[in-house]
Amino acid sequence: MSIDVTQSTKVPTGTWTIDPSHSEVGFTVRHLMTKVRGQFEKFEGTIATTDEVDGFRASATIDLNSVNTRDETRDNHLRSADFFDVEKHGPMTFNTTAFDGTTATGELTIKGVTRPVELEVEFLGVDVDAFGNTRIGYEATTEISRKQWGVDFNVPLDGGKVLVGDKVNVVLSIQAILNQGA
Repeated sequence: MSIDVTQSTKVPTGTWTIDPSHSEVGFTVRHLMTKVRGQFEKFEGTIATTDEVDGFRASATIDLNSVNTRDETRDNHLRSADFFDVEKHGPMTFNTTAFDGTTATGELTIKGVTRPVELEVEFLGVDVDAFGNTRIGYEATTEISRKQWGVDFNVPLDGGKVLVGDKVNVVLSIQAILNQGA
């Protein structure tokens, strides 16, 4: 479904600040025969909207130290050099390079490696909250190969299997506030 986010929904132009208390950056990855879900609790970013859909831009910085899979031992392992190596590489970043109304193309940087990604984007609406703030909502999804960013730790298992899957499903649920004076 294609939605023209500036014409049919009358999205105000300007710069929007992501509201982390009403947003989520989550992921799912296979572990043995099930899937482990997690999220990053600390992130920040902006969205810029213009009169033209292709003028939409977003950028985000995600604190990899804030990973939460509901298991402290696993979270500490994810922060280590086996996975994110947060002491050496710092945060994950994303910046859009193009947007067509349903797909955001951009550059994702993890562990110092920058690669292109495409996110399928669903516009959720624009509204004014109880305090007079104009808010906008989006959901975006993508699937990445963690190995392409050097996140390649694994444990071989019987039958040629591995402990952790390569494909990571990423889900973003974003609510942002229009900056005053924008």
